[in-house]
Amino acid sequence: MTARKKTRPILTGLMVLGLVAASGYLTVELRKQEDRGVTEVRNVGILNGRKGDAGQAKETAGAKWSRLESPARSVLRGSDGQVQAVFTDGSRTATLTGPARTFAEPTSTASKVSTTDWVRLMPKPWAKGAEKKAWFKDWYKEFAGSKEDDLFAFAFQYVTGAPQRKDGQGVPYAGDANFGPLNSAGSAGNDLRLEQSDFYDYLGTPYPFRDGVVGKPEAMRARSLDCSGFIRMVLGFRARYPLMSSDKSGDGLPRTANGMARSKLGADILPLTGVTAQDRPTAIDQLQPGDLVFFKLDARTAQRLDHVGMVLGHDTQGHLIFVSSREEVNGPTIGDVGGVSRLDGNGYYAKTLRSAKRL
Repeated sequence: MTARKKTRPILTGLMVLGLVAASGYLTVELRKQEDRGVTEVRNVGILNGRKGDAGQAKETAGAKWSRLESPARSVLRGSDGQVQAVFTDGSRTATLTGPARTFAEPTSTASKVSTTDWVRLMPKPWAKGAEKKAWFKDWYKEFAGSKEDDLFAFAFQYVTGAPQRKDGQGVPYAGDANFGPLNSAGSAGNDLRLEQSDFYDYLGTPYPFRDGVVGKPEAMRARSLDCSGFIRMVLGFRARYPLMSSDKSGDGLPRTANGMARSKLGADILPLTGVTAQDRPTAIDQLQPGDLVFFKLDARTAQRLDHVGMVLGHDTQGHLIFVSSREEVNGPTIGDVGGVSRLDGNGYYAKTLRSAKRL
């Protein structure tokens, strides 16, 4: 695998970074063992987020806070006892209850996820008692009940058929994304497309990281996001979570799936114990929308985890679904091509799940 090139302004010449595969090579044998199914759902479509809607749900006088463990978290319930929000210690992502919406990808799957969960990034990691802090009160007042785009809205702005969006300078920052350019040495189901397409490749503009490294886009990777590049686009470029220039330089979200999984960021919801089939976690009921899930898809990547996705929620048939960028669909998907996007059962991805983290 070739390394990507980035420039460091304070040094002369080019600095070669050994970016290792983030989405991994997909094996055929596991797919042959996968239990397939057809999901029947209602056709209700996707809602577009927007800011400033009237009737936002706010913390009422009768709301109550409580503490839960495994993982340690604070839960806000309304006067009716219903959960309004969940905040996990050490995590900047928060799950808020808001207007109902449905996510669907009819070109790749019959599954649809109808949810009232909205996952947003807080300005600081949560800690016990943070509900009393001024920063949190200001943040919650702004986003409780809001329809402004959240992490899920960002994610679905890159699936097949997503319309292009441009910033004030005319640079497209969202729209149907590829996984990567075709691999001349690959084949269907076996390294068909090249990895290493990061968010700045999609944008087609250089990106200055905080450690002084500048990410330089490659023209052949325009409009492309590999699996970790997709997560970095959603969480980093769009939601403004800090980004590392590689797995080792700077502070923030690492470049690869393996780097993300093994970092000290956030809260380990399903701790990584190993990469073999015997190390598959079983407590997936602890997962919540917005969690990052990590997979071991190919033995050729040795001890490295090689795929990452984001938990979306349960579909209308009760299956726990995630979204990620994959070579078979050629981009971000919750689809069935190359393996259904389920974390429960014994499908391809369910069997290769190894850990999960809440950022």
